[in-house]
Amino acid sequence: MSAATDAVIPRILKTNEAELLDEWLKEQLTAFRPGSKISETELRGQSKEFLNLLQQATQAGHVTDIQAPSFGRVRDMLGDVSRSRGLQGFSPSETATFVLSLKRPLFARIRTELGGDADTLATVTWSATELFDKLGLYTTEVYQKSREEVIKRQQQELLELSTPVVKLWDGILALPMIGTLDSARTQIVMESLLQRIVETGADIAIIDITGVPTVDTLTAQHLLKTVTAARLMGADCIISGIRPQIAQTIVHLGVDLGAVITKATLADAFRRALEMTGQRQRALKPRA
Repeated sequence: MSAATDAVIPRILKTNEAELLDEWLKEQLTAFRPGSKISETELRGQSKEFLNLLQQATQAGHVTDIQAPSFGRVRDMLGDVSRSRGLQGFSPSETATFVLSLKRPLFARIRTELGGDADTLATVTWSATELFDKLGLYTTEVYQKSREEVIKRQQQELLELSTPVVKLWDGILALPMIGTLDSARTQIVMESLLQRIVETGADIAIIDITGVPTVDTLTAQHLLKTVTAARLMGADCIISGIRPQIAQTIVHLGVDLGAVITKATLADAFRRALEMTGQRQRALKPRA
């Protein structure tokens, strides 16, 4: 594109700003119903700001290069809009519509101004198409990345919630585990357990695997790593929830848990922990 044709889009954006804004807003409201997600006032404010930033960016030339420094503020705004709409529950298509719905009003203005020059009309229309397609793809990419970050954060929070460290007694902690124990979860387990050992000064940590469906070599290695880390912090570990099937699997795999105290149930492990800390159990007499 020549400098003359490069100047057409920013000129149209500037001289027809009010009309473009009104028509663009109608296009957006037709494409989806914002409802409680976003007010029409907020939508108008975002649209007006975007038009102004786009006009400034395209005025610098190279109207289709959205990675140019002149498009920095445009990208920043689209990034903010995409992330906020992702959190508000907008779909990817609704998010991209913010940009793509400006095509129709802008193309109509381009045809009005360049209708008598077919070559220039074709060139400018193609440039505008390329520009908005790139901006639409950019909003989708940011939207997708923000959604992935939300999902990753939620998964992290669920992992932390699924590995609570409970104080059973003075000096005794319990870590009930449910589900598969993989490398990522082992790291969270270790961090949570070690942190609680430091906070409480516990001498015994019971790792209950009653809720772990299967134990393979990798799971056993993760358990041993957790036990070793706890010992380095000065706490002994007891593994409870060793069911017959799991005991047979551990023997079959040749995993050495000889240095680790194991119990069939959490109650048995708690009883042993009390003995190790020099505390006694006393059975309560039934009331008369």
